[in-house]
Amino acid sequence: MFNWVKTAMLMAAITALFVVIGGVIGGSKGMMLALIIALGMNFFSYWFSDKMVLRMYNAQEVDETTAPQFYRMVRELATRAQLPMPRVYLINEDAPNAFATGRNPEHAAVAATTGILRVLSEREMRGVMAHELAHVKHRDILISTISATMAGAISALANFAMFFGGRDDEGRPSNPIASILVAILAPIAGALIQMAISRAREFEADRGGAEISGDPQALASALEKIHAYATGVPFPTAEAHPATAQMMIMNPLSGGGIANLFSTHPATEERVARLMEMARTGRI
Repeated sequence: MFNWVKTAMLMAAITALFVVIGGVIGGSKGMMLALIIALGMNFFSYWFSDKMVLRMYNAQEVDETTAPQFYRMVRELATRAQLPMPRVYLINEDAPNAFATGRNPEHAAVAATTGILRVLSEREMRGVMAHELAHVKHRDILISTISATMAGAISALANFAMFFGGRDDEGRPSNPIASILVAILAPIAGALIQMAISRAREFEADRGGAEISGDPQALASALEKIHAYATGVPFPTAEAHPATAQMMIMNPLSGGGIANLFSTHPATEERVARLMEMARTGRI
């Protein structure tokens, strides 16, 4: 029930951002048009955003014939988690990463890069996929998929406001400074909405994944490896679609310093420390 409340709050917040940007571009008429577009996008995101994200990454669906070991691993973990078998995808990227998407456990998909399969051991890979299935079990995937789609749309609309400006209700050009401020602040606001929900969700998925696999050390080791490799291996598709970064098990975007303040993922060190504490105390 709480996840549905979070989803509703997310949709409302992003809809409000759309309306504000619409007001800058076209006054009250722009606000009304933006509201209609936002409602339409919320509907579209609920039903189709998972397909959009998988298409963005050129993810290829696999089965027991094309990727037998990986597919069987997901099936075994899904059985342990008492979940329906999700669709399984591979992404031909060297950067090690993985994510889950879909609107509910009955329509879920998990995806992993070919790079992560090369970098991690089978035990570590089980930890990663258990983490992704924990997202499915907690019904986080609808929130992450919708926010990824809508945050990207907010950035595009904000850029439109900056470069093309807008007009007020009398048809006069709107304040260019307001357009620039919207272009700068709207994507930041969208990122803050994502961040507020995503960081706590990652900790919960780490805990839930450790419960599914029964091996918190495996996920801790996997996170350390992914973090080490991610700093040196670019992920161009993720860089081209930064709004989808919060779906990944590890932030795939390059950059540091102030960029880390807006990261949708907790610090790797803190995630590893929590998992190792679980392993030490046996509280799984």
